[in-house]
Amino acid sequence: EKPHACTDCGKSFKMKVDLTKYLWTHTGERPFPCTDCGKRFITKSQLKEHQRIHTGEWPYKCLDCEKNFTQKSQLIVHRWIHTGEKPYQSSSCQKSFVDKSQLAAH
Repeated sequence: EKPHACTDCGKSFKMKVDLTKYLWTHTGERPFPCTDCGKRFITKSQLKEHQRIHTGEWPYKCLDCEKNFTQKSQLIVHRWIHTGEKPYQSSSCQKSFVDKSQLAAH
């Protein structure tokens, strides 16, 4: 059950806090500013990931090639190079791609 619905688009959420964060996508509000460069973010976790640019922190390391990343999602996508995984498949020809932008360009 998802009782908390967006009045603009109808998207629903289990928790009110998730709806509140989502509403910022409609309003453009980004309440979490970076103290180093002023860039603003919707969530604290997005801000924390961004701040690694300024601190030089690269906590995610590929065990195959030892390349480092600031975000876990970047490491996951990078790993597809080693595994050969191509999760984005064309519905018209069944060709697969590593990322969404390649699929969209196709």
